[in-house]
Amino acid sequence: MNYYDEIKIELINNEINKKVKNYSINKSDLSTYYNVGKMLSEAGKHYGEGIIKEYSKRLTEDLGKGYTQSRLRYFRRFYDVFSKCPTLSDKLSFSHYCEIIWNNDFNKINYYIQITVNHNLSVRQLRQRIKSNEYERLPESIKNKLVSKDKIEIKDLEVKRQIKN
Repeated sequence: MNYYDEIKIELINNEINKKVKNYSINKSDLSTYYNVGKMLSEAGKHYGEGIIKEYSKRLTEDLGKGYTQSRLRYFRRFYDVFSKCPTLSDKLSFSHYCEIIWNNDFNKINYYIQITVNHNLSVRQLRQRIKSNEYERLPESIKNKLVSKDKIEIKDLEVKRQIKN
């Protein structure tokens, strides 16, 4: 399998979809970046870590800016996380996901996805909540409800509000 050609085709098809179907750009981006991450992960297993550097150089030459080594690593990490943690929402942009994919706790990832969707947080607002360790400051009772997907009651939110103050 020629991973480079497959990755290039996937990225070109995404650009075409962006131009044709403006309404589904985010869903197309997430799907493309997931698939590219999967191919990069597989290519890395066969050719080693240096493949990111090579593919970054070739993609930049062939497709233009936007395919830095760090961006390709984000694609791979995006795949690595969401192949194990199936909570993926097309209501979040890839930039939102870039803020949370470096966490190794899937409950924490799911929490930040949930609050971002529920409160329509910008990337900057999400980053601030992560920096303030909002998840870590939640009482264990609320964390347990989140893990078991129990309904959170108003009294739980009052406890949370006391934590913020």
